[in-house]
Amino acid sequence: SGEYLNLHSQTLQAISETHAKSRKQFKKAKLNWRTNNPKAKRRSLGWIPFKKTAIKHLATRQSGKKSLKSTIQLSLAKSKKLTIDLWDSYNLSLYNINTCELVQDARGRWYACITVKEFPKTKCGTGQVGIDLGCQDSAVSSNGDVLTTKLTHQYAEKLAIAQRAKNKKRVRAIHAKIKNTRQDLIHKFTNKLVKANNLIVVGKIKSTSFTSSKLAKSVYDAGWFEIKRQLDYKCANAGCHYIEVNEAYSTQTCSCCGSRQDSPKGRSG
Repeated sequence: SGEYLNLHSQTLQAISETHAKSRKQFKKAKLNWRTNNPKAKRRSLGWIPFKKTAIKHLATRQSGKKSLKSTIQLSLAKSKKLTIDLWDSYNLSLYNINTCELVQDARGRWYACITVKEFPKTKCGTGQVGIDLGCQDSAVSSNGDVLTTKLTHQYAEKLAIAQRAKNKKRVRAIHAKIKNTRQDLIHKFTNKLVKANNLIVVGKIKSTSFTSSKLAKSVYDAGWFEIKRQLDYKCANAGCHYIEVNEAYSTQTCSCCGSRQDSPKGRSG
């Protein structure tokens, strides 16, 4: 029909920068990048980037009230009519907004992901802790803290009913519930560890070593990769030492002399 959206040049620049970054990362000249073809097997979710020049922070006084209503205005195009107003519930006026992205999840919901400059860092504690990863309990610390994320079995019956009924909307909602609950539990667990300790040691174990066994479902449900990923960047931000060690012979090696000659073998020892 000849109609087009007169987007900001900054938005087009942000898209081009992300595409160039992906090409450099995967070392490919051409990428199957953000496909929205209805006939494609895998479609990309919606994504609109914004640079700092297209973001405005507004503070308006509500009628009949003394308080100010803080909103963030995103300019989608050069026209003033094409703007999106977001309610600022985090009081971002205290920080210097850097970038913003509108992202879409699998259920079709849109979220604003905003980055700010000079955000106060989390201070680490003074303790030391070791983390043992497992299937029954996702993680157990040497201080006695336990993280249990066995959520797939909890929602298995509801998920099976929705799948048999071919209710795709309900299936996506259940998977999102499992993912969000697991993420919330892991975030609370890792935040507590970083705030209380100066040294965190985790066993170097890979999920791919168990995905071809009977423990595959439990391993995926445990979320080992996500636990280590969060600890990695949170420790770097708080100045906490994060180390991954090889677990081989760790239960047979003497903690004093380092010998394994007279060490116990298996459960019998």
